[in-house]
Amino acid sequence: MSDEHRRPGQGAPPPDSAAEGPDAGSHQTDQAMPASESNGPDAMTGMSGHEGMAAEPGGMEGMAHGLATPWAHFFAAILLGAWLMTSPVSLGYEDQGQTWSDIVSGALIMAFATVTLVRRPAWAPWANSLVGVWLLFAPLVFAPSAVAYANDTLSGALVITFVLLMPGMPGMRMLPGPDVPPGWSYNPSTWPQRAPIIALAFFGFALSRYMAAFQLGYIDSAWDPLFGDGTEQVLGSDVSEGFPISDAGLGAVAYMIEGLMAFMGDRQRWRTMPWMVMFFGILVVPLGIVSVTLIVLQPVAVGSWCTPCLLTGLAMLIMIAFTLDEVVAMGDFLVKARRAGESLWNAFWLGGTLPSDTRDERPVHPDVVTPQAMVWGVALPWTLLVSTALGIWLMASPSIFGSDGSAADSAHVIGALVVAVAIISWADVGRALRFINVLFGAWFIVAPWLLNGSTTGSAINDVVVGAVLIVLSLPRGPVGERYGSWGRFIR
Repeated sequence: MSDEHRRPGQGAPPPDSAAEGPDAGSHQTDQAMPASESNGPDAMTGMSGHEGMAAEPGGMEGMAHGLATPWAHFFAAILLGAWLMTSPVSLGYEDQGQTWSDIVSGALIMAFATVTLVRRPAWAPWANSLVGVWLLFAPLVFAPSAVAYANDTLSGALVITFVLLMPGMPGMRMLPGPDVPPGWSYNPSTWPQRAPIIALAFFGFALSRYMAAFQLGYIDSAWDPLFGDGTEQVLGSDVSEGFPISDAGLGAVAYMIEGLMAFMGDRQRWRTMPWMVMFFGILVVPLGIVSVTLIVLQPVAVGSWCTPCLLTGLAMLIMIAFTLDEVVAMGDFLVKARRAGESLWNAFWLGGTLPSDTRDERPVHPDVVTPQAMVWGVALPWTLLVSTALGIWLMASPSIFGSDGSAADSAHVIGALVVAVAIISWADVGRALRFINVLFGAWFIVAPWLLNGSTTGSAINDVVVGAVLIVLSLPRGPVGERYGSWGRFIR
């Protein structure tokens, strides 16, 4: 019988080449078939799926962390550790704090990696990754030189990569169960889904590192094609200098960690590693919103905009839109685990599986690497695109209509928030957030009569834009995917 005429469950042959990637063996669960047939009998044994995992090859591989790729720990132990210990002499460090930081960090990396190779405890790679995180922060604490900053940033990222990402997460289990969340039409944890997040994270890192170089005194000027010396004013303002370390450097660390966390886990991490998806979501969504809020307050606190800051804020907003679906899938899994009588604590830290829903036989997207697969779950309704443009127009309107005072501050800040809400609402699972712009639109209608500094032109502009914004925020726009029980919140 040819492959195209085999029905699910008739023993279709496995992929004939491992070159199809680590997820190739699980493609059958992405086809249009009942979940019970794709997952096998083990999927019905309960939520946690921990019993009997010692006999599963995937479980053994996850628990024997470092056995499959010992060269990664060897590289981290010998080359990176030795490199860091000799860096102060080789690169001419002058700061004693940075010197001892690199020497001690290098020794710890060698020690933890050796312990991992010899004893293979689950805690040792995590301890080494914390050393890597410290290396990302160390140049901001000591601020010795540009070469030390570049050296420690790269070394820290490589340590985390070699001890966590390449060997696989320590203690990670391969739990039986569905790849696609029940009722969903796609898997939000696949590599194509994570690719835009990774690209945006490293874009934000590059810009933040550039701004940190100016704050730390490594370069004499900061680029800004739109606002003259606006970037230098913002980075040298009292607000920025009020941070104990470079705030741009802190942003670079956050973007780097976000990018590395996007690499962690497999295509089932929405249910096998809820804790990691949660921490990743916290780092991207709440902290991202705080970061964007600080950026939009720049014209009020400093009196100027900063082009690189706005670009990093834009990258962060788009990252939030691409991250929300995986966070929702993880939360939905935890809710189902709790309803099934499982310990929420165990499900959060250890992951689990889900009973198959044999009633839902609707097709799901296959796990393919295509541009379309990268944007499943994110749409660009014309109403939200126009709302985004209106927010940008409101941000620029004080300069166009000559308003000042609190009226100008309102246009700057609330206009930027309109942009933020519209972009986050691009995510299907966050589409209901667009109603926040209804409130912002209503505010712009009444603001000219409540705030000082308005002109006739700015008042008319605010009223018209506010009314249009309300109308544009009412329709939901197209939603092309299915989201199981979360669908009722989208409607």
